[in-house]
Amino acid sequence: MSVSHLTDSQQRAVADLFRRIAPVVDELGELFAKGGHRLALVGGSVRDVFLGRIGHDLDLTTDARPERVLEIVRPWADAVWTVGIEFGTVGVRKGDWQLEITTYRSESYDPKSRKPEVMYGDTLEGDLERRDFTVNAMAVRVPGHEFVDPYGGLADLGAKVLRTPGPPERSFDDDPLRMLRAARFASQLGFRVDQKVREAMTRMADRIEIVSAERIRDELDKLICGAHPRAGLTLLVDTGLAERVLPELPRLRLEIDEHHRHKDVYEHTLTVLEQAIALETSGPDRVLRWAALMHDVGKPKTRRLEPGGRVSFHHHEVVGAQMTRKRLSALRFPKDVVADVSRLVELHLRFHGYGTGEWTDSAVRRYVRDAGHLLDRLHKLTRADCTTRNKRKAQALWRTYDHLEQRIARLAQEEELAKIRPELNGNEIQEILGIKPGPLVGKAYRFLLDLRLDRGVIGKEAAREALLAWARENGVLPADSAEPAAEPGEQAEPTEQDDSSAQAEQA
Repeated sequence: MSVSHLTDSQQRAVADLFRRIAPVVDELGELFAKGGHRLALVGGSVRDVFLGRIGHDLDLTTDARPERVLEIVRPWADAVWTVGIEFGTVGVRKGDWQLEITTYRSESYDPKSRKPEVMYGDTLEGDLERRDFTVNAMAVRVPGHEFVDPYGGLADLGAKVLRTPGPPERSFDDDPLRMLRAARFASQLGFRVDQKVREAMTRMADRIEIVSAERIRDELDKLICGAHPRAGLTLLVDTGLAERVLPELPRLRLEIDEHHRHKDVYEHTLTVLEQAIALETSGPDRVLRWAALMHDVGKPKTRRLEPGGRVSFHHHEVVGAQMTRKRLSALRFPKDVVADVSRLVELHLRFHGYGTGEWTDSAVRRYVRDAGHLLDRLHKLTRADCTTRNKRKAQALWRTYDHLEQRIARLAQEEELAKIRPELNGNEIQEILGIKPGPLVGKAYRFLLDLRLDRGVIGKEAAREALLAWARENGVLPADSAEPAAEPGEQAEPTEQDDSSAQAEQA
C-alpha cells in the first residue's frame, strides 16, 4: 500500500512525520540504498504516527546484516552502540534522534530455553509477519515513503483491536512474552484483544514460564503504569497468565471482605488502584500503583471465620507486606521499589486507628515518622482504599482523613519552627557581650532568633557582628565600644536564660 492509498488525515500524519524526521531518516535511507540495501521505518514508530504521537526514538529495519549496518552508520552517526547486536540490533544517535536499526528477523524460543534464537530474514514482508501484532506490523520505506501494511494493521488500529499477523499460536510460540505484551497494550492503548488471541493466550499460558523475570517485570510495570491497567490485569487473570506471573492477584477472587461491601477483594483491589491513579498529580507513580495493587494480598492467608458469620483478616497488612516483598524481589524490581511498596502495604491500615481524631499529637508524630518519605503516597493510598458505596460513610472517612492531614501540617509547621535555633548559643552571647547570665541574655537570644527566621543561616561571624550592632543600638555596649574581651581565666557560667529562650532551647 502506498501513501496515496491512505485517507487524507492519514496522509497528513505521515507527511507531518517525515517533515520532522526526513533530514535524518531519508539521509540514512539513501546511505543504505547506495550500499545496496533497503531500510524502512517500522513497528511502534509507525503505529504512533497514526495515534498522533511522535517521539524521538525511531525503529527501523533492514536487509543488511548487523556488521554491514555498522559499516554504513559509523561514519554518519554521532554515536553508535552494540548492546543488542547479538539480536540483530544496532543503536544510533544522530542529533536529537535515537535510532534502533534491526536486521530483518524472526525470534523463536526453544521450549526449554529462556533466550530467543534469532534467525535473519530477507524480506520486509517476512519481517512484518513475525512481529507481535498487526498494529506493529506496518512500515514506511525510506527514502521513498512507501507505506507497507500487508496484514491490515491500519484497519485494526482504527478498530482498536489486537490481532497477530499470523496464527497467534505461532506468534506466542516465537516469543511467549507477547502474551503479556497483549495485556500491556490493552492497558496502554485501551485496545481490546481479538478472541482468537485470547484463546491462544489461555491455552499457552504455561509457556510464559520460560521467559526471564526481568522481561516479565518490565511488561507488568508498563501495564501497571498504563492508562487502563484494569483492562490489562483483567486479561491476565481471565487467561490464567496472572497465576504464573502474579498469582497473588487472582487468589483475591476467593475472598469476601470483612465488611461485605464488595463482591470480592479482587474487585475492591482494582477499584483501589483506579482511585489511587485518580489522586496522582504528576504522571504515573509506579510505587503508589503497585502498593494499591498489592495492599490486600495478605487477606487469603489471614482469613478467619468469626462468630456470627463475620470474616476477619487480622494482621493481613503485615503478611501482605511480606508477600509483596517476596513477589517484587522475585520479579527483580530495584531494592528501593521493593522496600517502598512493601512499606506502604504494611502501613495502609494504620489510619483506621485514628477513629474520630482520638490520637494524641505524639501518635500523629509517630504516623508521620513511620511513613517517612512515603507520607504523601500513604495519604493517597489510604484515601483510595475507601471504596464503600455508603456515600455518607465515605464522606465521613474523607473528612476524618482531612482532619488528620491538617493536624500533620500544623504539627509540622510548629515543630519546624521549634527546630530553628540562633547561630550563637547562650554561652557564646555572654562571651561576646561580656555579660553574666540574666534577662539580657534572653533578649539577645530572641534578637538572634528573629535574625535567623528573617535571614536564614548567615554564619557565626555575621551573627556575631549583628549581635554587637544590636548591643550598641540598645545600650548594652557603648556606641563606640570595641568588642569586649573576657577577663583572663574567666569562664562563662551556664546561662539560665529567661523563660522564652529556655523554652526555645527545650523545644
